[in-house]
Amino acid sequence: MAERKVAVNIKPGIQARQAALFVQEANRFTSDIFIQKGDRQVNAKSIMGVMSLAIGKGTEITLMSSGNDEEQAIETLASFVEKGN
Repeated sequence: MAERKVAVNIKPGIQARQAALFVQEANRFTSDIFIQKGDRQVNAKSIMGVMSLAIGKGTEITLMSSGNDEEQAIETLASFVEKGN
């Protein structure tokens, strides 16, 4: 299992449009991927789950992945939220 804490640097946070792009990116990987914010954890491949976290800019989240491409998934998704795409 791979895990990484990241600070969200996307200007509006992970809102509807950004959440859709994030989930689309997560679905490119075969690994199980989760986002944790505080004590809540959701499937990163679920648009409703991601949006339910209401992740704003500057929020620290933990990305967790388990599977064949877990490292690549964490690296790609961490880059997505850190670079503010």
